[in-house]
Amino acid sequence: MLTLHRPAAGDCVLVDGALIVATGPYEQIAAAGARVREWAGTLRPGRHEPAAGRLLETLYWPDPREADELGTEPLPAGAVAMTDTRWGASARRGLQRMLGRGVTSVAGPFTRAPVRTAVQRSGVLVAAYAPAAPAPGGRADFTVLADDGSCLVTVVGGRLVHRRA
Repeated sequence: MLTLHRPAAGDCVLVDGALIVATGPYEQIAAAGARVREWAGTLRPGRHEPAAGRLLETLYWPDPREADELGTEPLPAGAVAMTDTRWGASARRGLQRMLGRGVTSVAGPFTRAPVRTAVQRSGVLVAAYAPAAPAPGGRADFTVLADDGSCLVTVVGGRLVHRRA
């Protein structure tokens, strides 16, 4: 399905599935039948998290239901009893926070199987480098940032994976 991402400032991006079909001014790339998503910010390449291996494999990201007991900020993994189930859930919550900051690629390695599975299922690109600017033929990974630099939208592989309310 064709989707045209139209930011308030800068070029638009036309996406078909997981790939970018075209970039440019709205008038030049508007496609018949494309769903149009309008965003109040500026479209940018997704952010890269070089410390993802450490963040996901040495920290425990508390469940919101544990906030009264553990708080909401990540804790050293030794602060709670860690099982494979808990590692996987923690990694998913850590990835959700990263997506909320516009992260579309992470650096590993990921040695714990539940963490590796969570990263694979999230769709984020595992790479040692920052992603390239959105370009035709490339993977549709990008973010839309507000004027203050905060993330409004994160798109990974053409899928809208974060949208600020």
